[in-house]
Amino acid sequence: MRHKIAGRTLNRNATHRAALIRNLSRALIEHGRIITTVEKAKELRPFVEKLVTLAKQGTLHARRLAVSRLHCEESVRRLFSELAERFTDRNGGYTRIVKRHERRLGDGGKTAYIEFLKPGETKASRKAAPAPVSNVEPK
Repeated sequence: MRHKIAGRTLNRNATHRAALIRNLSRALIEHGRIITTVEKAKELRPFVEKLVTLAKQGTLHARRLAVSRLHCEESVRRLFSELAERFTDRNGGYTRIVKRHERRLGDGGKTAYIEFLKPGETKASRKAAPAPVSNVEPK
């Protein structure tokens, strides 16, 4: 039994799981929206949201912590310049997970989009005018 064991193992050992989350977060910061499995998206969300909160501090110490977690200075630069400015007036909830109806071709795994919210977007404004999700994959 797995009592009081938090998090998903994603069928990987600890270092492989850390590398997976790091690479997914880099791709999300670079592209703004990625397609992955639902489980990976749910594990990625807290990691990325903590990075955005760190970026909003804007200090040198926060930047060094972000580099140590992402291992990519270009992603950290984008995180601190664009994303931190976009979410200055927001206290958490920077990402959204949207489940897709299509399953993955190879093994039939459930897939989802994970994306950053647009500036000024709220749950109420999203429900008022829902944006259609296209079947075109982001590049």
